[in-house]
Amino acid sequence: MKHASLKNRYALVGTGHRGTGMWGRGLLKGWSDYVDLVGICDLNTLRAERSREMMNSSAPIYADRDEMLERHRPDTVIVCTRDSDHDEVIVKALGAGANVVSEKPLTTTVDKIHRILHAEKTSGRHVDVSFNYRFAPLSAKIKELLLEQAIGKVTSVDFHWFLDTTHGAAYFRRWHAYEGSSGGLFVHKATHHFDLLNWFLDADPISVSAMSSQRKYGKAGSFRSARCKGCSHAGKCEFFFDITGNDYLSALYEDPSSIDGYVRDACVYREDIDIPDTMSALVRYSNGVQATYSLNTYMPIEGHHLAINGTHGRIEIRQFHRQPWTEPPADEILVIRNFKGVERIWIPHYSGGHFGGDDRLRDALFKPGTPDPLGQRAGSRAGAISVLCGLAAVESARRDGKAILLADLATIS
Repeated sequence: MKHASLKNRYALVGTGHRGTGMWGRGLLKGWSDYVDLVGICDLNTLRAERSREMMNSSAPIYADRDEMLERHRPDTVIVCTRDSDHDEVIVKALGAGANVVSEKPLTTTVDKIHRILHAEKTSGRHVDVSFNYRFAPLSAKIKELLLEQAIGKVTSVDFHWFLDTTHGAAYFRRWHAYEGSSGGLFVHKATHHFDLLNWFLDADPISVSAMSSQRKYGKAGSFRSARCKGCSHAGKCEFFFDITGNDYLSALYEDPSSIDGYVRDACVYREDIDIPDTMSALVRYSNGVQATYSLNTYMPIEGHHLAINGTHGRIEIRQFHRQPWTEPPADEILVIRNFKGVERIWIPHYSGGHFGGDDRLRDALFKPGTPDPLGQRAGSRAGAISVLCGLAAVESARRDGKAILLADLATIS
């Protein structure tokens, strides 16, 4: 056991599901030799208290972020607030002398991107973005194959992500359903996927053409209520969610909702939902690669399909996460070389969230000396570029698919 003074003294801002699980309970349980939680901050102090109990921590709770930073001077601040609030917390943490780990997306607007990058540069501290999909063993193997030029020079990519009726609907129950809070799923969710593409291709996106629509949730519903609890349509609604049957979410959200009014089972058909649920985009890269992308949020399956085409072949995977049939607990990569047949590579599913990506991300961030030969650790620039890609997609969809140049939105050096 290391002496406490040698540990990374961290503070957690935001105690929702991700903060409590990934960066609270999970980090303290598996990385206790390396970290010490010195402060917990949430405007909803009842939620923070419930979260602290789940973490089995005795760290003090604050509603005032500045007071916590001043009193404890943490080495690292982990940001798990609403996406639109990330910039405020990041800038304050950097100014207090802390490094920052931000949940994705880094932020939600161009102005906020610039604010974060300026604060990082002037503070001399560092911002990491939690792109855990980079750390999944499947992604790592694909990156290795590309570095080996297993299919020659990459020319195009087809990337399609499927959110099922459990995971997809969850975004429309929560604050993510409003563009002002999340940037929409082209920003909040697709930032993961755009970052994977950017990392795989080792190139920057140049332009984005996109389309989007709301086909299943929001105004597309034929009936609605404020929330599932007490809803008169419960018997006929395919998306009815009984939060009282989930002890974890009830403790973290139901009672605390009496303080801030935020409920975890809001109706997915609320008419004021202003984000699309069906999205597609064409992305052009600085190295000439063309990438097609889609995100659908109400599928009977969960997972993704990725095909990377090159001058000498094709890499293809279909990752199964949830589906109404049985698949082996592993992912199959097909490396199909021109005139040479196919090589099948099986990647086992590892324990931990995101098929082992969460654990490997925490190792990279908090275990000193962890090697990073593939460049999986993502800084503020990677976070900024992925957000810009999403913002360009949002703007393009508003303009009937007009190609949006990222350079017209912002210049990121």
